[in-house]
Amino acid sequence: MIIFERMIEKSLKNSLFLGKVICLYGPRQAGKTTLSKKILAQFGNDGYYLNCEDARERNYLVVGRPDILKNYISDKKIVVLDEAQSVENIGQILKVFVDTYPEVQLVATGSSSFDLANKVGEPLVGRSVEFFLYPLSVKELILAYDQQEVAKNIDTYIRFGAYPAVVTSLENKKIENLSGIANNYLYKDIFTFEQIRKPRLIEDLLKLIALQVGSEVSLNEIAQKIEVSRKTIERYLELLEKSFVIKRLYSFKRNLRDEIRGNFKIYFYDLGVRNYLINNFNPLEIRSDAGALFENFFVMERIKYHHNATNRIPPIYFWRTYQQQEIDFLEERDGALNAFECTLSDKKQRNVPKLFLKTYPESRFTVANKINFIQYVI
Repeated sequence: MIIFERMIEKSLKNSLFLGKVICLYGPRQAGKTTLSKKILAQFGNDGYYLNCEDARERNYLVVGRPDILKNYISDKKIVVLDEAQSVENIGQILKVFVDTYPEVQLVATGSSSFDLANKVGEPLVGRSVEFFLYPLSVKELILAYDQQEVAKNIDTYIRFGAYPAVVTSLENKKIENLSGIANNYLYKDIFTFEQIRKPRLIEDLLKLIALQVGSEVSLNEIAQKIEVSRKTIERYLELLEKSFVIKRLYSFKRNLRDEIRGNFKIYFYDLGVRNYLINNFNPLEIRSDAGALFENFFVMERIKYHHNATNRIPPIYFWRTYQQQEIDFLEERDGALNAFECTLSDKKQRNVPKLFLKTYPESRFTVANKINFIQYVI
């Protein structure tokens, strides 16, 4: 079994025993439990793993009674609270414990940012450090295999995604593993904590937006097709984004009246899940959506790259005018713009729109293709 080296591991370790709770967010099956147990193993008998989805272990997590947990773990120095969003009032419990026993390191993992963050956010102000774990990045894949091997298999990662269990399985098992992730884990937190009454509506919405990857999304059009209100669509998109299923990218508008403002595109955190939703795992060379898939892939790799390197993402956008001049992906850093156009072909030439260059002369423009993209994500 391959244990992948995760890029946030070093930073997470450096944040231990500083009197703060470590909060590790990310999608289910992205590897949070594996990473936390790997770190825990380095402390031997001084570490303890507590599964918060086990009702028996939740009994030791009581508001206002940090002594109950302390007596249970005895003299352990570090404790992982896995799937901590399962515990009612977890934020208050963590706050009181870290205030009472600052010498004990707590690591709380959560598969649902909107739930765990809401529960720990206010109580743990100034008392926590947050980390995010995505499905495997290209750099993490290269560390496990090698750059040539990863480059050779980019089509496979675009088709089946980068969840660890999917990456390490044989091709005839990848779809089966994706089925398990999509059906058993993907919506679990949304349905459990948000009490969604119509789970089929979420699935219909996801299938619809899966067909619009890389394109601007019309809420009115989606609402009409699914026959629900625009407000309901907005709410469900928010839940899907906060539970690490999709990522919205908004349009950039700064200096021109002609720039489109307020529109957004939708990308999937994992393309294997996206392809599972539309039941299409065909090779890229025979797909009409290959270009959109590569764009989604590149955008998410840049997001992983920034988060893994600095634990934060710079402001990111796409750019388009009413005259159809456009740029796929923008990053704003130190007052300058990094502009990327995404194309599968290394032979297809793309030039920066003259209006964009004239309006933002400090910007840099790069064409990312299947041959050169690795240098921009590692």
